[in-house]
Amino acid sequence: MARAVLRVVEAGPHCSVQDGGRAGLMRFGVPASGAMDRVALALANRAAGNPAGAAAVEVSLGGLVLEVEEGRLSLAIAGGGFVVQAGALRCGSWSVVTLTEGERLSVRRGPWGAWCVLAPAGRLVVPEWLGSAATHALSGLGGGAVAAGRRLVVEEARVLPARDLPCPVWARSRDEVAVVIGPQERFFASGQIDRLLGDAFRLTDAYDRMGVRLRGPSLAPEGALGIPSEPVLRGAVQVAGDGVATVLLADHQTTGGYPKIATLAGAELDGFVQLRPHDTVEFRAVTPEGAAGMARVRAAALARMRMT
Repeated sequence: MARAVLRVVEAGPHCSVQDGGRAGLMRFGVPASGAMDRVALALANRAAGNPAGAAAVEVSLGGLVLEVEEGRLSLAIAGGGFVVQAGALRCGSWSVVTLTEGERLSVRRGPWGAWCVLAPAGRLVVPEWLGSAATHALSGLGGGAVAAGRRLVVEEARVLPARDLPCPVWARSRDEVAVVIGPQERFFASGQIDRLLGDAFRLTDAYDRMGVRLRGPSLAPEGALGIPSEPVLRGAVQVAGDGVATVLLADHQTTGGYPKIATLAGAELDGFVQLRPHDTVEFRAVTPEGAAGMARVRAAALARMRMT
């Protein structure tokens, strides 16, 4: 059975092994984690001939360099518009490349996007925790950080034809994102809701897999700091007592007591995470039914895409 071994030569912060996430355990206080860009994970895995939620390597803006120590294999790369050097081939992400023993793969930040996914054509052999290889960054549980010196083993390694992959427009970063107002809008004056929907916000450097803090108009809640802690969702826009908003992301805590002024529509989350620190974003309101309709349209479009 074919086997390949990749050595991590260089890795930026937040590079890790991720999969489709640890579903169904938040009620026990276990974050779901999983890929920041779930569409990129699914499309890269499909292009590599793997199940959509299979374990893969997630790369941050800090980049990644791998070297093949043993074997030969192909990798599918999807996500932000990164710059890729695979052996002698220079290309962009949204491609399938093949490496042989001694060759290196370099992934560096390109013109847009904050995260990309490398899916090997084969089975990435990594630790699992509670049935998933998704890495929870704070604890390190799951498949683990991808750091210099680590070796990644791929069993059942396959070689695929080199090719470009289609990058859907809706998978790119966007400067306007749909949100559903609430669930704690009652703690915010009408003027605060107007500011959320009428002004631009800037992503700050306080950005990791748990969430990203926004810089913009103050959204200070009124009398909300004593509310009971309750479940929180990926995409929730929670506001601290100082009026600063934070969008919760893949590794978010399972409960929290800050009021949530809005929640990003699920279909918009993968595009939102491709924004970089200092990029600006504006929010527009949709109804819960509208957000559900967006999710259905996006799921249908994803199902129609041919990646193999």
